[in-house]
Amino acid sequence: QLQASGGGLVQAGGSLRLSCAASGRTFSRYVMGWFRQAPGKEREFVAGITWSGGTTHYADSVKGRFAISRDNAKNTVYLQMNSLKPEDTAIYYCAADRDWSPPLVAADFGSWGQGTLVTVSS
Repeated sequence: QLQASGGGLVQAGGSLRLSCAASGRTFSRYVMGWFRQAPGKEREFVAGITWSGGTTHYADSVKGRFAISRDNAKNTVYLQMNSLKPEDTAIYYCAADRDWSPPLVAADFGSWGQGTLVTVSS
């Protein structure tokens, strides 16, 4: 199971750090991703990280502003979000899958957390 947290209301230009805690003993065997879904829009890829954290991949819209990381000892993946914009407002979901095959899309990920809401005010 995946449990996302850390969402909230922030002003444009601000920062938030999302966390996603995974249960179980095999966290390091999974590729982890963050996705988001804004009202009326499809779920979109935000960031992904390989099993050991050695490789990351970002959507163009967040490159240079967001950073994904993981701590396999804590079974947790993070998303540091800086320089937030109103268009970043969405429900953010963490997801897990066995394989790493960019471009990463939602259909590739088999396990999902419940989502955490991020609202960026202008």
